[in-house]
Amino acid sequence: MAKRMVIMLLAVAGFIGIVGFVKYRGIKASMGQGGYRPPPEAVTTVIVKQEQWQGTLGAIGNVAAVNGVMVSADLPGVVQKVAFGSGDRVEAGALLVQLDTRQEQAQLAAAEAKLELTHMNLDRIRGLREQGINSQTEFDTAVAEQKQAEGVVGEVRATIERKTIRAPFSGILGIRQVNLGQYLKSGDPIVQLQSHDPIYVNFDVPQQELVRVRVGGTVSVTAEGPPSIELTGRITAIDSVVDESTRNVRIQATFDNPKGRLRPGMFVTARALLEAKDSVVALPASAISYAPYGDSVFIVEDVKGPDGGSYRGVRQQFVKIGGARGDQVAVLSGIAPGAEVVTSGVFKLRNGAAVAVNNDTQPGNNPHPSPEDN
Repeated sequence: MAKRMVIMLLAVAGFIGIVGFVKYRGIKASMGQGGYRPPPEAVTTVIVKQEQWQGTLGAIGNVAAVNGVMVSADLPGVVQKVAFGSGDRVEAGALLVQLDTRQEQAQLAAAEAKLELTHMNLDRIRGLREQGINSQTEFDTAVAEQKQAEGVVGEVRATIERKTIRAPFSGILGIRQVNLGQYLKSGDPIVQLQSHDPIYVNFDVPQQELVRVRVGGTVSVTAEGPPSIELTGRITAIDSVVDESTRNVRIQATFDNPKGRLRPGMFVTARALLEAKDSVVALPASAISYAPYGDSVFIVEDVKGPDGGSYRGVRQQFVKIGGARGDQVAVLSGIAPGAEVVTSGVFKLRNGAAVAVNNDTQPGNNPHPSPEDN
């Protein structure tokens, strides 16, 4: 039994040795012919060409109201009437809160009575003065007393008006912060009032880009959400100073916002259209191989193999990426027009890899794609 086992082991060892020798001879022969070459990878390609893209400048913007204030109490007093609800839309001059003015109303009645008395007294003294009975001093005193009484009446009426709190402009109210019977001190908040149409979007651009931005230029903004928001407006103001800490310049654009989709405080992505156009090479986004050490593409060309022969392979080329437009990405430098660039399958390629081009099915390359469910 042991003898049979030894014989079987020797036979297996001999078989493995023969197979290894055959493989060794095959690999050696292959190396002598230029080395083993894996089968080519199937890819799609596109011939790149120079295009003129409308220059754009992207930034994160902040939405701000054209008119926006916290309505507050001007004078102290007790809330007698609240004439609005949270979230109401109000017109300019609409009553919001009425403070207690009973004391001022009594003072007004007394002041008006005194004013009426000074009127009658002045008429009487004027008649006597015309007859030469009294002096000019008495007439001047009566005139001064009437003006003083008019001033007192105006002052009391102004106090009553200041305790009648109205909307300074048309807009949308926030959440109410007062209640009936509440005592308000001067400056206590009552409610936010914001004007949503039109509305501002403020964003910053680097100082070196300032020469490419002008008042009246087009700006588009997008904001994420269900549904997403896309609006177009115009640049209406450029700040007169450069921020010393960031070397950026504040730009203000104005947008029509009839549905109130943009609200003060929202963050949006702003994209300003520049006057100058950029010369770029437009590629499908799938053609770009993104990496921390740099973005690159694979260019298809004739590659020389170790045996001296040539084959269709790829060369990795690092590029500088610009903005995006639909399915396309702008390449600012690194590729010359006319190059054949791999558009799909880049993840499985390496420098010098053999490829087989099959363009029957191409990835998306539309600058203005439409959603399938549009």
